[in-house]
Amino acid sequence: MQTKTKRNITLIDFKSHMNSTIKLAIPVSIGQLGHIMLGVVDSFMVGKLGAEPLAAAALANGLFFLVMVLGIGMSHAITALVAIAKGENKNEECGIIVRQGLIVNLIFGLILTLATYFLAKIVIYLNQEPLVAQLTESYLSILSISIVPFMLFQTYRQFVEGLSDTKTPMYIAIFANIVNAFSNWVLIFGNLGFPALGLDGAGFATLMTRTFMGLIMMLIVLKSVKYKDYDPTLNFRSINWKMMKKIIRIGFPSGLSYSFEVGAFSFASIIIGWLGSEYLAAHQIAINLASISYMVVLGISSAATIRVGNAFGERNLINIKLAGYSSIFLGFLFMSFTGITFILLNEFLPSLYINDFKVVEIAASLLIIAALFQLSDGIQAVGLGILKGLTDVKIPMTITLFAYWIIALPIGYILGFYFEMNIIGIWLGLLLGLTVAAFLFVLRFRHKLKFIDKMLGEVNKITSPL
Repeated sequence: MQTKTKRNITLIDFKSHMNSTIKLAIPVSIGQLGHIMLGVVDSFMVGKLGAEPLAAAALANGLFFLVMVLGIGMSHAITALVAIAKGENKNEECGIIVRQGLIVNLIFGLILTLATYFLAKIVIYLNQEPLVAQLTESYLSILSISIVPFMLFQTYRQFVEGLSDTKTPMYIAIFANIVNAFSNWVLIFGNLGFPALGLDGAGFATLMTRTFMGLIMMLIVLKSVKYKDYDPTLNFRSINWKMMKKIIRIGFPSGLSYSFEVGAFSFASIIIGWLGSEYLAAHQIAINLASISYMVVLGISSAATIRVGNAFGERNLINIKLAGYSSIFLGFLFMSFTGITFILLNEFLPSLYINDFKVVEIAASLLIIAALFQLSDGIQAVGLGILKGLTDVKIPMTITLFAYWIIALPIGYILGFYFEMNIIGIWLGLLLGLTVAAFLFVLRFRHKLKFIDKMLGEVNKITSPL
């Protein structure tokens, strides 16, 4: 009877944590979808220009996010630190975190802008088709300017999400899609009297949209009454070097973790480009579709970071465990659904992007593999978010390096070129890397739970009056 009672209580707690995670995750996921839809809309419109501009967009976006994820990871430190501070009821510290985070992120954004601009200049040496390389260089140069306003948006977005306000960034992301779609329509095709800029027009539209997002997000946080208790204003009392170092210590390894993963997919885009523009265009379509589901599960990952961070700040081991495992289960459940969808609609979905029969055929075969790695991708994404909520970033960074650069890419290259499986072999390598990462992240979380349990036990012994 006792065992049954415990199991029922655990099940109730598990459902409660799932519901809490879902409430946080839905707005984040919608917001993440809003971000990825910016790229989807770009791909839809650029696809009307032909295979070469679409291939160039694939290559440029892959290289751009290889750099940009360093900035995203850096900004994610704010969410984890704010969530923990909130769990400890340290409201004033939340304001300190966002102010110092703003300095770190803007400086880092400038560095990333220069790095991206330089990267655009070496595209011609990546053994791509001449027209694709030319279009990529110009488009990527424009995208580089959008990094600083995007980092401004990320700073305040991660702050409010750390406070469990996930709806405000969602609304901004949704409205940003309207701005982006209209700007694309005007600048890509030359409507309303503007010159037709083609792929470059999509780049300028992205720059305008990210500037809009950054300024609106900042204005809302500075003016809204609901954040007043945390003092997120620009009232800098001093440069808090200790807090800045803490943000960098958590944020930079987090950024590297994302960079290793995105870098693997970006490098995969490069070697797929050696097979021809049709293969690269198909890869872009399949990755674009897989990114939609990934953005949803990334919302679950962000919710996991917030909830685990709150529980960690409260020093509540049970809630850390339940928040973590319930989030992993949600990620698994959602990605199971999307995997089935990719299998059932593997030919229809690519046809929405382009009319080229061969590109659609290749993309359809890739979606079958994408369906298989949905589960691994979901678990590894959520697992990384959980560990971030515990400020555990260095070991996960090592895991991502191993999974994607020691496992995924070498095996993908061998299967693709030595075994002549072409793009299918490369994607199978990516599937294996995601699976390894998912397995190791879960093991790491189990290890951290044991460590936290031991740590809290020792603290209780010290503070006990007995």
